[in-house]
Amino acid sequence: MEDFKPTSYTLECVATGRTFDDEGWMLEDRSCKTPSLIRTRYAKRQLELGPAERGLYRFADWLPVRRMLCGSSAPVTYRSERLAAHLGLENLWITFSGYYPAIGATMTTCSFKETEAFSVCARIAEDEQRVLVVASAGNTARAFARVCSDNRIPLLLSVPSDNLSALWFDAPLDPCVKLIACERGGDYFDAIHLSNLALKSPKFYAEGGAKNVARRDGMATTVLSAATTIGRIPDYYFQAVGSGTGAIAAWEANQRLVEDGRFGGNTMKLMVSQNAPFVPMYDAWRADSRQMLPYDEDKARRDAEIIDAKVLSNRRPPYGLAGGLYDALKATGGDVSVATNAQARRARKLFRETEGVDIYSAAGVALASLQKAVADGRVERDATVMLNITGGGEELFQQGKELWYLKPSIVFGLDAQADEVVERCEALFA
Repeated sequence: MEDFKPTSYTLECVATGRTFDDEGWMLEDRSCKTPSLIRTRYAKRQLELGPAERGLYRFADWLPVRRMLCGSSAPVTYRSERLAAHLGLENLWITFSGYYPAIGATMTTCSFKETEAFSVCARIAEDEQRVLVVASAGNTARAFARVCSDNRIPLLLSVPSDNLSALWFDAPLDPCVKLIACERGGDYFDAIHLSNLALKSPKFYAEGGAKNVARRDGMATTVLSAATTIGRIPDYYFQAVGSGTGAIAAWEANQRLVEDGRFGGNTMKLMVSQNAPFVPMYDAWRADSRQMLPYDEDKARRDAEIIDAKVLSNRRPPYGLAGGLYDALKATGGDVSVATNAQARRARKLFRETEGVDIYSAAGVALASLQKAVADGRVERDATVMLNITGGGEELFQQGKELWYLKPSIVFGLDAQADEVVERCEALFA
């Protein structure tokens, strides 16, 4: 990896079209008065795949990274036979991010959140002295914890107490990774709020979530994997969403692939889904509202407790801002659907029976929505369909292993005050 040369890129504000240089960790266009994402504009118009042994960084031409970190894996795309036959689809392609060595998938944290972590962490300057802060409902935390631990990058994680079971590892982590949690009954938004309190200290800096171009471009490698394997841009893209960041990333990757010129000029229909009863983006989309509809906080927390796919419980997603999910759905002729726990569980069982591996609840939601779309005639039988399996193989990976769980150093109440949070979090890295 010594011969790696970072790709050249600029940043562009979606709302204004203004382009500017990346000063190192920019999450927005400071001159823009409208809520907006920024995007990367890469000097290399055509993607040149690197060698497979580079893992995720085989897509480095379209990643805003300074270096390559060790241990990454890329998403794997393959053509489905048994599941496709069951659904009656002629061209179903599965992009699998997780652990399934039989198809070449070797993500040891078992989710596509690794694509985010390896991209974001490789954007960090090697001489950065501050501590990275990441809020998560579980899978993202596990991915960042592993990458930061392996590469000695100081990290503060904020996770709801109800989701701590997701923080399993096959070996203890480096002490550079610290965990705080909001008390039981809190959800992902509460974890975000807690992390924002810690960020009032100059000792910490925000990963940025959807606003971080490295996160989105890392997630976009799922579509790059699909297009370079299939040889064309798919017609449909299916994924379950909590924030919608993965679907936004898919839309952006689609645009880059069109500009590349070798994969056709197709625009994928983004078919995203939520886990009922936690469906704030579905409700907003059905109302044709760019703005999220009112959602009582207590009801939101109760709904988040009900759903199997806890990772989909974001109450403040990047939905309505310029370049967000609303724009992505409008631009692609996409749609939002829902799946119940029962439907997602049946879909997970079907995937195991037909494809031979366990998948996460969120991936089950995506498959359930694909099943319904096919049954309703909203997907042509001969269409090229990409099903983004965003996590799987956990049971397979854990077989015969003694697991180690990351425990919170501090559990804060939902009404924790900034001064207390700052003081105690700073002490963790003293």
